[in-house]
Parts: sequence; structure tokens; C-alpha cells
Amino acid sequence: MKQKFKNILNNRIFKKTFLAILLASLFIYVCNDFLLPWYVNKDGVVTVPDVIGKDTTTAKIILDSLKFEIIYSDTKPDDRYPAGSVINQNPAPGKIVKPGRRIYLILSGGEQQIVVPELRGKSFRDVKFILERHNLILDEVVYIPTEDYPQNTVVEQTLEPGAKVKKNTLISLTISRGKIADSVEVPNLIGKSLKEAEKIIGEVGLKIGQIEFQASITIMPNTVIDQFPRPGEFVSWGEPVNLFITKTGTKKIEKFEY
Repeated sequence: MKQKFKNILNNRIFKKTFLAILLASLFIYVCNDFLLPWYVNKDGVVTVPDVIGKDTTTAKIILDSLKFEIIYSDTKPDDRYPAGSVINQNPAPGKIVKPGRRIYLILSGGEQQIVVPELRGKSFRDVKFILERHNLILDEVVYIPTEDYPQNTVVEQTLEPGAKVKKNTLISLTISRGKIADSVEVPNLIGKSLKEAEKIIGEVGLKIGQIEFQASITIMPNTVIDQFPRPGEFVSWGEPVNLFITKTGTKKIEKFEY
């Protein structure tokens, strides 16, 4: 066993291979610990500043003062920073580099714009899903009688199709009620909140008339306690419905004489 080991050590190929590995290791050590630090530091080093969130003018002044070369590599939509601001940089802030190093900047294109879809002629049910997918918020809904569009389809929209708007922009719709009816049955609104009553009245083709507030300590404020015309009566389309609504207060005490 010992003789075999001695033969390996005396082998010329082994000696050359071992020497080559030793010299390579020594070269790597010298480069990492002596040559590379000397090369990096011979002209000085600088710390990469943080220009994220700054506009291009300010970022350029800062980077130019440290002799960096600026490369604008991309522009992307970004809700956090205004258009033209820096949203990312490479090398990252705090890195130690040589002067003259290229700094790659990604700029904000501003908040992402939503293209308003065409809603006219679509059912109100489908439109609600479309608005949700496009990050638009449904605002006011108005119902009108028309023979040009089927019932419960969109007749008009306040934002023009193809327009570009910000996310969560409000959009109002006009919905078809179908053909005009000669008369409309007055719905029962008693016990509904004022907001619910307004919605129901609009949906059947009537409108809110006079509103009279009455104090109550037993019924929630803004609750319908009476109405005129009465529920079940038939009136012409577009007629007003007067409401009596509760408000917070002390109920008036009536005195009776016997």
C-alpha cells in the first residue's frame, strides 16, 4: 500500500497536475485579495445613491455629480409614483462601485389607464361584471322607458367607449325600462329606508315627490312610515310619490281631556 502511494507521488503526470492546481489556487488568491481590490480602489469608489421616487431631473443631477452614466432602460405603469419618476434602479442603492459605472433606471409611466368599454345594448346584469373586470365603479343608475332597447339593457353611459380613465373612476348608466305603460302600480315603501325607497320608485318609473320628516324615538331615522299615493294605487308614469320619513327626536306628547 505504501509502495503504491509512493509510486503515485513519483508519477510525473501527478506532479504536473498537482503543481498546476497549486498555481491556479495561488493566482485566484492573489487576484481576489490583492489585484482586484487594487484595481477597484485605484481610481476610488463611490456608494450608489438612492434615486427611487425622484423625478428624472433630480435623479440626473445626483447621478451626474458622482460621474455615473445614466441608462433609461424601461418605462412601466405604476400607481405609487407620478409619471417620469424613478421606480427602480440597478445597481441598487448602497452598492459600492467605481465612478463612471452605468446606472440603469426604470421610470414610472403613471397610473395605469383603463379603456372604457362599450356598454350600450348590453344587459344590466352583464354590465356589472364588465365594470368589475375593468376596475370601474357604478355610480348613478337611471331608468327610462324606451322602445329602442329591450328592458334592463344599457341605453346610455356617462363615459365614452374608448376613453382612457384612471382605475375606480365612477360611471353612471341609463337603463331601458321597456315600452311606456299607461299606468304604474305604486309600490309599498313603508318600512323601507329612504335610499331603498328612492331606488324602488325609480325602477318602476315614478319619482320622489315631497319628503316630510317626523320625529320618532322608536323607529330608525330615515325610515318611510307613510306615503302618498297609497301602495297598490295606479298612477301615470313619472308621477311623484310623497314620503313621510322618520328623524331622530322626541315624540310629541298629546293631551286628552275627559
